[in-house]
Amino acid sequence: MISVTRLNNQPFVLNADLIRTVEQNPDTVITLVTGEHLIVRESVKEIVARVIEYGRLLRAVTPPT
Repeated sequence: MISVTRLNNQPFVLNADLIRTVEQNPDTVITLVTGEHLIVRESVKEIVARVIEYGRLLRAVTPPT
């Protein structure tokens, strides 16, 4: 899960596993595998960094079998 902020400054938590694409045009638009589009304040670079950190956290918590 990653924390992001809507354009109206409302923070929310997003399941990073549901992200299909992230685009900047000029707002950051996150498209989910469900087809839903979310517009957030964070840049594409910030979203990518948070998803990478989330993945690292998961691998640290769940060692390979």
